[in-house]
Amino acid sequence: MKKTILFGSLLAVAACGITSCSDDDPDPFGVDAVKLEYNAGNARQWGNYMAHTALLLKNDAETLYNQWATQYTKHENGQDVAQGGSYATFFKNHDARTGYGDVDNCIQEMVEKMGEIANEVGSAKIGDPYQKWKDGDEDNAVLAVESWYSWHSRDDYTNNINSVRNAYYGTRDVYTADSVAPNSLAHAMSVANPTLDRKVRDCIWKAKDAIQAIVQPFRSHIGSDQTVVAMEACEKLQKILGEIETDEEQKGGEATNLKDEAIKLDDATKQAIINNFVDNIVVPTYRELAEKNAALYNTVLAFQANPSNDGFEACAKAWLAARQPWETSEAFLFGPVDELGLDPNMDSWPLDAEGIKNILKSEKWADITQKGDDGNVTESAQNVRGFHTLEFLIFKDGKARTVK
Repeated sequence: MKKTILFGSLLAVAACGITSCSDDDPDPFGVDAVKLEYNAGNARQWGNYMAHTALLLKNDAETLYNQWATQYTKHENGQDVAQGGSYATFFKNHDARTGYGDVDNCIQEMVEKMGEIANEVGSAKIGDPYQKWKDGDEDNAVLAVESWYSWHSRDDYTNNINSVRNAYYGTRDVYTADSVAPNSLAHAMSVANPTLDRKVRDCIWKAKDAIQAIVQPFRSHIGSDQTVVAMEACEKLQKILGEIETDEEQKGGEATNLKDEAIKLDDATKQAIINNFVDNIVVPTYRELAEKNAALYNTVLAFQANPSNDGFEACAKAWLAARQPWETSEAFLFGPVDELGLDPNMDSWPLDAEGIKNILKSEKWADITQKGDDGNVTESAQNVRGFHTLEFLIFKDGKARTVK
């Protein structure tokens, strides 16, 4: 999730609040962008916007999978240059073209990204809305909650922790607490430092449970005691993962660093961990992401051709299915997803709701695909595309929108 600025949305909320604007405006696009409704006057544009956004998601997901599984390209001297193999192969071989020159670099990146998403969930995804709420800025606290249109926030955050679980356990069997792959960080740590391994496992599951304990929907319980517990659990997870990667810190005489000789992870073990991580976590997750976003696109096209309540329901289910593999990929946001800007393309938040309304009215679809040297132009386009724009177009108050 790339954090951005709430451009038009904040202006709209400041002008009339989330719940105070009139619904009687004759303009089919309404007045308040945040409260924009699907109606007969904007149905054609609405369906077109859904289709354009779903196509971009489909293409980005395919690009990400192909970069890892088929052909890695790098942007060099103004051109995309094929590197002669997949990113998966290069990363497993710690090829210099990936920026990771040895097994330790690869392992270190794995652990760092796990810690980063644990921290982001606690301090940003949950923490930012909580802080705004405690500061008395309740309207903007709600707007800062990721996935609040679909009421999917808790599951988004839980799936982020599942991404940590998958990367550490070396399996995608998220429903089993102790199902670990033989060639995984969890298995290696259970042998080399069982005390630390148990702490990591406990922190993963406590973070998942704490997030799920927040009363649904999160947007209505931002300031709750359960929210505080969830933030604290994510912080503990981030800190315990930091013990794996820290060079100097030791607890009770036990080495806590994978590079330390006392931890007794040889290069062959580390290489096996890397291979399993790529082959059984990263590539399958991105394959599923591509498949489910292709299915989402087809569902949206069917709705566009024949709008109906059942069509909106089908789009909502397809969006939820396509969202899940993305959220379980956030513990490995490195490589092509970062280099090609695919994370902000697919997952920028918060939205520019006013920008979305303007595009609906103008149908300037090029405005959601602009790229170039001007970072502001690119970011502006990213704020009106991706999962959350499509979520806004499909959902209202946690349910699929309806055709009126």
